Amino acid sequence: MLKMNRQHYGFIGLVTLGLITGCNAQVQPKQNSATLESKSTSAQNLQRYQVQPIADFNEPWALTELPDGRLLITEKAGKLKLFNPKTVQSLDVQAIPEVAYGGQGGLGDVILDPEFKQNQQIYLSYAEAGTGGYGAVVIRGKLLLDAKPTPKLAQIQRIWQQVPKVSGQGHYAHRIKFGADGKLWISSGERQKFEPAQDLKSNLGKILRLNADGTTPLDNPFQTHGEIAKQVWSLGHRNPLGMAFDSAGQLWVAEMGPKGGDELNLIAKGENYGYPLVSNGDHYNGLPIPDHATRPEFTAPVLDWTPVISPSSLMFYTGDVFPHWKHKAILGGLSSKAIIVVDTQAQPVRELQRIAMGQRIRGVLQAQDGNIWVIEDGQSARLLKLVAP
Repeated sequence: MLKMNRQHYGFIGLVTLGLITGCNAQVQPKQNSATLESKSTSAQNLQRYQVQPIADFNEPWALTELPDGRLLITEKAGKLKLFNPKTVQSLDVQAIPEVAYGGQGGLGDVILDPEFKQNQQIYLSYAEAGTGGYGAVVIRGKLLLDAKPTPKLAQIQRIWQQVPKVSGQGHYAHRIKFGADGKLWISSGERQKFEPAQDLKSNLGKILRLNADGTTPLDNPFQTHGEIAKQVWSLGHRNPLGMAFDSAGQLWVAEMGPKGGDELNLIAKGENYGYPLVSNGDHYNGLPIPDHATRPEFTAPVLDWTPVISPSSLMFYTGDVFPHWKHKAILGGLSSKAIIVVDTQAQPVRELQRIAMGQRIRGVLQAQDGNIWVIEDGQSARLLKLVAP
């Protein structure tokens, strides 16, 4: 579903000293202005921006930009959209596998192969049904942009799957990313089953590192713990929905905590991040979880949030359009209905700016021109572009 030029552009908030005060605002089409004050950043260092609504999509989950400026946008129900921002037109990519749509499941992430210009390969993650319940999978295929009458995915190969499949349709995570080393990184949620995050016989609740074809690198840390463990780079994760590399090539992961304790983690080889044995939040049923400080053998987050922000996505900004955000982490927030900017080079790591968006934010992506693409969450969710004021 694609609609153009909605006339109500929602809520723009002002955050002062970390408290969302906010107000309703009617603005002119395709231009929202907002700034934010934070107790951790002086007013003159706050980044100004404008928000341009571009189009609407049905439950978009992820997006990536093609070399020619067109976007690939996944919709949870199983559609991969090829969207042209210049013409504001969208095409459905054909031959996408059937997905298990429901709960948090469906079509998930989409990324380009590092050699996309030569091989036209893309990678997709999605939820599927099978023996034992549901699980995430990752595939790759050749994107035939010039296929008639509409683009299609061909030569599909299955790269990876969650093991085991389990009941329920939550905490798939299934973010995918290529590192500078050419390896494929996958965030795998613990599927709301708790214990698998600490079990090396399962790849649930882990950050995984694979070769581009799905085979396991010989320098992964758990080579002597079985075939599944060979995929694992780190363990003890809950629902890691944001994953990005900074300018130094270090991997960062943003993950949802339970009732409190959302986390930003710096990922290190072989480390255990403690869930469900430790968390700076508690179980939803009220039972406490020991804090990270009680178990120093587990790696603690560099930053955590209570109240939660519900991080959905993560990127590091490297452009020049927003100089105050350069080399900063930018997170999408669901329950917080915000975009959160974090300085990961500060000691300690700290939140710099919070942009109240008035809608749940599902994804963020730096555009080739240095602006920032944003997708909202849910039905009739907007594709937005953050641009200079």
